[in-house]
Amino acid sequence: MSMPDGLDERAAGARLGSHIRMLRKTRGLTLVQLAERTELSHPFLSQLERGLAQPSLGSLRRIAIALETSPIELIAAADAPDESGPFVEVSRPGEGEIPEGFASGTARMLAQRARTFHPMEVVSDSLEPGERFVHAEDEFLYVIEGQVRIELGDQTCDLEPGASVYYTGGTTHRWWSADGQPYRLLVVKQVPGRAAPRTSGEGPV
Repeated sequence: MSMPDGLDERAAGARLGSHIRMLRKTRGLTLVQLAERTELSHPFLSQLERGLAQPSLGSLRRIAIALETSPIELIAAADAPDESGPFVEVSRPGEGEIPEGFASGTARMLAQRARTFHPMEVVSDSLEPGERFVHAEDEFLYVIEGQVRIELGDQTCDLEPGASVYYTGGTTHRWWSADGQPYRLLVVKQVPGRAAPRTSGEGPV
């Protein structure tokens, strides 16, 4: 039996708040420190973590950057967990698309609900590098269409369709169009809190 919309919204808000609190603690931040990083008020963030406040996409973007994740991943965290056992999910073109949700351009989650990793499709044509991202989790990027320039730490390389790159957690990264034409990427990121253990000598690319 489905719940009324109001209850659905409250439950989704509670899941989002719980996920933000988990990420904040995983990153070793206090609410005060998160407030400073996001320039959002401490009381608002406290209410948000308790599911008593709804953030705008702008606020969600600030929180995502401060917590080394993306707005689209935070939004996905609000989805109800899958408790039905074996499950098959089909994602259709354009479903779940969020404008300006991941770096520049558009992004969409390719798997909803709680999963062991986050697959995303990213589409953009921006020539501007944009802001740098860094997170504790490993990430894999595959170029489906277009020419992409990616910066990994102090290295920059150009990727063509069919090229891919895997980088470990802690690697500062950003990407943009190498020729001003649209590009499309598949990005797969570990779920926060499930990062792989590091072996001796292993580090960022």
